[in-house]
Amino acid sequence: MLFSSVSFLFMFLPITLLLYFLVPARFKNLVLLICSLFFYAWGEPVYVVLMILSIVFNYACGLDIGYNADDPVHAKRGIIFAVVVNLLILGFFKYYGFLIGSINAVFPVNIPYRELELPIGISFYTFQAMSYVIDVYRKRVRPQRDLMLFAVYVSMFPQLIAGPIVRYADIEAQLKQRNISPNRFGDGIMYFIRGLAKKVLIANTVGGIFDQISGMGFGSFSMLTAWVGCVSYAFQIYFDFSGYSDMAIGLGKMFGFDFLKNFEYPYTAKSITDFWRRWHISLSTWFREYVYIPLGGNRKGTKRTVINLLIVWALTGLWHGANWTFLFWGLYYGGILVLEKFVIGERINRLPGALQHAYTLILVLIGWVFFFSPDLGYAFRYLGVMFGIGAKGLADQQALFFVLTNWLLYLVSITASTSFGYYVLDRGVYNYRNGQGRRGVACIIYLAMFIVSIAFLVTENFNPFLYFRF
Repeated sequence: MLFSSVSFLFMFLPITLLLYFLVPARFKNLVLLICSLFFYAWGEPVYVVLMILSIVFNYACGLDIGYNADDPVHAKRGIIFAVVVNLLILGFFKYYGFLIGSINAVFPVNIPYRELELPIGISFYTFQAMSYVIDVYRKRVRPQRDLMLFAVYVSMFPQLIAGPIVRYADIEAQLKQRNISPNRFGDGIMYFIRGLAKKVLIANTVGGIFDQISGMGFGSFSMLTAWVGCVSYAFQIYFDFSGYSDMAIGLGKMFGFDFLKNFEYPYTAKSITDFWRRWHISLSTWFREYVYIPLGGNRKGTKRTVINLLIVWALTGLWHGANWTFLFWGLYYGGILVLEKFVIGERINRLPGALQHAYTLILVLIGWVFFFSPDLGYAFRYLGVMFGIGAKGLADQQALFFVLTNWLLYLVSITASTSFGYYVLDRGVYNYRNGQGRRGVACIIYLAMFIVSIAFLVTENFNPFLYFRF
C-alpha cells in the first residue's frame, strides 16, 4: 500500500487515526502495532510472518545482550550472532538471486534458482533492528523489555517502507509517552501534504518524461534528449524519495513521534561530500555509526581510511539493490569522496560557488545513470550519448519538444529543490511580524495542494515508488 494511493488516503489512514484517538492512552501502541502489521500485510500477507520473526528474534537478542552486559565474552558472542542472522536473512531475500546469477555468468555452471520477491521495506526494518541490538551492546540504550513497544518501533507503518531509518535511541522515550497536540497534528498534516504534492505533482510527472526517453532505442535521440532524460530522473528520484520521507515525518507527527529530517536540499550542494550530508541523511548516518567508525574511521592513517570509505560505499551501493550497477554506483561515489578528502577537496573549495555547484551536479547526474540503468552496458551507452558518442546530433526536435512543453515543470522542480521554494511557501503560511501563523491562508494553500494532488492521482495511471522494494 502506497501513501500516495486512494486506499491509503481515504480508507486506511482515516480509520487508523480514528481508532488511535478514540482508544485510551494505554491502548494507543496496540492500535498502532495492529494497524502497522495490517498495512504491511496488505500486499504481501506471507511476509508479515518474516517481520514478526525478525521482531521476536531481535527482541530476544537485545534482552540476552543486556542481561550479559557485564560478561564481555558472552555479550560479544550475542551481538555477532544477532548481526550475522539479520544479515543472512537480508542477504537471502535480497542477494540470493544476484549471487547465483553472477556465479552462472562467470563460471561454466547453470545452477537453477527461483527468483524471490523481495519483502517490502526489509532493508529499512533490518537496519533499524540491527541498530537497536548494537546500541544495546554498546550500552547506549537499555534493552526494551516490553515486546509490544519494540514491535511498534520496528513495524511502525509511517517509516516502514521508505524510512527514514529511525534509531531506537531517538524515539525510545516517545514509545512510552508522547505529546499529541492540535499544533503538532497540524504540522504533521502540512508535512504530509507537502510530501504528497512532491510525489504526485512533480515526481510522477517528470518520471513520465524519463520513461518516454529511456524507452527510446540508442541512436534515436540526441545529446540534449539524453541530458533531459537524466535530469528528469534526478528530479523524479529526489521528489519521489524526499516526498515519501516528508509524508513519513508528517504521519509520525500525527501520531506523536518526531522523526529526523532525511533530506536537506541536496541539489544545492557544492561538493559530493556536501551532497551526501544532505541526501538520505539517515542512511549515511547509519553507515557512519555502525560500519565506518567500527572499521576505524579515519583514525588509522590514510590507507586504512581509503579502504574504510570504499568498503562503506560498496555496501551502500549494494544496500540499494542487488545489481552490479548499484555496486559500481557505490564505488563511483566512494572514489569521488576519497579524491575530495585527500586530493582535490581544497581546490574545489577555492572555486567560485557556481563552478562548485556545476561540478557537483554533473557528477551526481552521471551517478544517476548507473542507478537507473538495468546493466553496466546500458549505463555506459547512455553516458556515451550524453557526451556525444552514438548520439543523434547535439539536439533534435524531440529534445526541443520535451524542453518547450515542460519548461514550467522544470522551473517548478528547480525552485522546489532549493530552500527558496520552501521559503516562499513558508512566508505565505506565517506572519513573521508577529510570529504567528496565518491559519486561514495555510488551510487554503494546503487544501488546494491536497485537492490538486488527488485530482492528479485519480486521473493518472503512473504512480510508482522507486524505493518501494528496499
